[in-house]
Amino acid sequence: MKSFLVSALLLAPALVLAQAAPAKSAKPAAKAQSSKTSAKAAPKKVVVAKAAARSNRAAATAGTAAAAAAAAAAVASASTSAELGPEELAVAERVHTGHIACELGASVNVTPDPKAPGRFHISGKGFAYHMTPVVSSTGAVRLEDTQRGAVWLQIANKSMLMNQKLGQRLADECMSPAQVQVAEALKTNPQPSLLDKPADK
Repeated sequence: MKSFLVSALLLAPALVLAQAAPAKSAKPAAKAQSSKTSAKAAPKKVVVAKAAARSNRAAATAGTAAAAAAAAAAVASASTSAELGPEELAVAERVHTGHIACELGASVNVTPDPKAPGRFHISGKGFAYHMTPVVSSTGAVRLEDTQRGAVWLQIANKSMLMNQKLGQRLADECMSPAQVQVAEALKTNPQPSLLDKPADK
């Protein structure tokens, strides 16, 4: 009986230790499991952060593009809404409009801008301009698209379209029906040259 009690007393601490050991080992396992879970979750947070950064960059780029477009529209509307003076409007009244044939098979379309009285759309193969009348000291009709460097010059018997920025003529010897009549009249009754001297009496 004594030997049984002694062996029971010796086994009791071992049983207590055996029961405590799994509990202690469970804690490190739980810690390891939580660290694995946090390790797996961490990249997801980084990916989300990267995606958010990319979306922020895209939004900023879109915002910049929208702002630039709005600024360009504001400049265009400001230039269009600026009222022309009586002299510019007088020049605009003399502009020949419609489909105008030019040399070498080219042509130009001159159309009044319904939204901006006194201004004109001038277009043709490979070009399109929005032009404003300019008072000229020579008396010639002059339209300009200052932003793009285009100039439309109209005299009594012909017109010409130039791009001053490119330094080239886009259309030459352009004649409306009215200008054709003037050109024919000049052939039969040429105007005296400024260099001609008056005859001595």
